[in-house]
Amino acid sequence: MFELDKIVRANIGRLRPYSSARDEFSGTASIYLDANENPYGSPLSQDFHRYPDPHQLALKKKISAIKGLPEQNIFLGNGSDEAIDILYRIFCAPGVDNVIICPPTYGMYEVSANINDIAVKNISLLPSFDLDVDQILTAQDGRTKLLFICSPNNPTGNSIHKEDIEFLIKKFNGIVVIDEAYINYSHQHSCIPLLTEYPNVVILQTFSKAWGLAGIRLGMAFASADIIYLMNKVKPPYNISENTQQLALQSLDNIEIVNKRIRETVQQRNKLALDLETLSIVQKVYPSDANFLLVRVLDAPATYAYLVSQGIIVRDRSRLQLCENCLRITVGTSKENEDLIYHLKTYSA
Repeated sequence: MFELDKIVRANIGRLRPYSSARDEFSGTASIYLDANENPYGSPLSQDFHRYPDPHQLALKKKISAIKGLPEQNIFLGNGSDEAIDILYRIFCAPGVDNVIICPPTYGMYEVSANINDIAVKNISLLPSFDLDVDQILTAQDGRTKLLFICSPNNPTGNSIHKEDIEFLIKKFNGIVVIDEAYINYSHQHSCIPLLTEYPNVVILQTFSKAWGLAGIRLGMAFASADIIYLMNKVKPPYNISENTQQLALQSLDNIEIVNKRIRETVQQRNKLALDLETLSIVQKVYPSDANFLLVRVLDAPATYAYLVSQGIIVRDRSRLQLCENCLRITVGTSKENEDLIYHLKTYSA
């Protein structure tokens, strides 16, 4: 049976979180003289002299309605990267514990592990880009605290089989972190419903992709109320700026526009895949459930350099295992995709 207390770092369990002025008084008043704010405001037209809501209550209320989750199951971070770092700091003792990641995948899992002095066990994806479930379970030991699964996966673009994910949740001794940054583009549904059955799951999502808000740096984590409590305990008191909260609230009021653009991106992704497959330099276009395509070409570094010379920037992923001579190409607008195909046709002629 999963017992959260047994995998939380002892110092985190004992930690008394910082108490901000808004923790001590969360109501409404006419005069605030408790947080050492500048009463005259700033020279900007907007009023930013007050600290933002440290608990992002208005924003969580709207997210709760959209995701169908109680507000106590939602954490908001300065991008998903903050949530990843906080999970390391809650569950992994530096120089003692380890985590499992499944490359090729999102690089910040390993970078954050290195920053926190946590050993990484790399269990490569299978050539099909599926999880090697048996090897993952064999690799875990008594000090393995986190398992990261990115679905749809970056850079491969494929969704991970739900059956594999649920099997691992049942068998893994620590926390299974499911990164759904690209879930809005996928034919597969979110794993959020699994939270009602399993207490050892954290699901990451973001405003950076489908919501088109990469510049405001806002990530979401969904988990049990107990895990969210620990994440809020560790986070900085005012980690989400007032600007970010207000822009996110405005975007949540325009979900129909977001959904329309998701549909357009999926349509463009499918068309771009077909167009790429006609090019002589393209050896394979991998199926994608994300807003990008992994494309194997004859010579990825040379193709990348040519595109740079034409003012078109993609990602050369050829140094990653299972991604030899592969480019990762984000799906752009119709015009951007047409320009890409034009230049690749010229290059391959």
